[in-house]
Amino acid sequence: MTENIKLNGTETKKKSGAKKKKRSHASLDRRKARSGWIFVAPFVIGFLFIYFPIVLQSIKMSFFTYETLAGGGYTMEWVGFEYFRQALFVNPKFVQTLITGIGDMIFEIPAIIIFSLFMAVLLNQKMAGRALFRAIFFIPVILSTGIMESINNQNILDEYMEESISDGTESSAADQIASAMDIQALFSGMAVGSELAEIVADWVNKIFQIVNRSGVQMLIFLAGLQSISPAIYESCQIDGATAWETFWKITFPMISPMILVNSVYTVIDSFTTDSNTIMKFISNEYLQPDGKGTSTAMSWMYFLIVIAMVGIIAAICSAFVFYQRRND
Repeated sequence: MTENIKLNGTETKKKSGAKKKKRSHASLDRRKARSGWIFVAPFVIGFLFIYFPIVLQSIKMSFFTYETLAGGGYTMEWVGFEYFRQALFVNPKFVQTLITGIGDMIFEIPAIIIFSLFMAVLLNQKMAGRALFRAIFFIPVILSTGIMESINNQNILDEYMEESISDGTESSAADQIASAMDIQALFSGMAVGSELAEIVADWVNKIFQIVNRSGVQMLIFLAGLQSISPAIYESCQIDGATAWETFWKITFPMISPMILVNSVYTVIDSFTTDSNTIMKFISNEYLQPDGKGTSTAMSWMYFLIVIAMVGIIAAICSAFVFYQRRND
């Protein structure tokens, strides 16, 4: 009888220990969730009290006309989807600029992700001056803010770099690099389609923009690479795996969540930067007489397109994301 009591006693202790473990695990999750809400609380409060009224006013401007009264104030008149119709069917340049801008972004975003991942893998290797090289590649992110960003948006540096006289004609430095490398002839000799050659040539011509906008993505990839346990790579070396196999079987799946984060970040950054052609077109339209309503409608259509692009890319990347599960 005593043995059964002891056994039952141990069983009850084990059950109570399991319950305590579940409770502690649940309380830890609640603390993490609480910390997350505290972290985003300033943004949520600022959005509700500062940005949300502006968003509502922007929606009104896309469906109403505003007329300022002589004695002060203004009157509103419902026009429905008239501004949207003007943006799509009356203004001939908006749709063309929209298609061209989205096409350029579709080619630039993969180039930024691939370049930042490639450089992050290189900078993660053990070598002399690794911290210096990391700082060098992050310098464009710092220089792309403030006065340097305004200078770049005014195309002062671009005009200075592109003014090279050759046979009485002007040719940009980027075009000279692409022609010197003779990418078209290289790919034609390899029996590759001309479309791929044009894409690579376009990437070479936009190498400045790609390097300039890859600093943040590089840091995120570096953080993901450094979170991978070295023991995993040691076991791969013991098993005789090559560097190529290790990258595709270990490194790439382990940093796939960072690929998703960088993809979403790059899409939003590319579609909202001041140098974006669509953003410039909408801003110029807003400055035109009686262009506030039309430009606001353009902005909301552009916003919906960006949200759709983010959703599509997030859905595609989420299908390949690997999340490492840790034993509790």
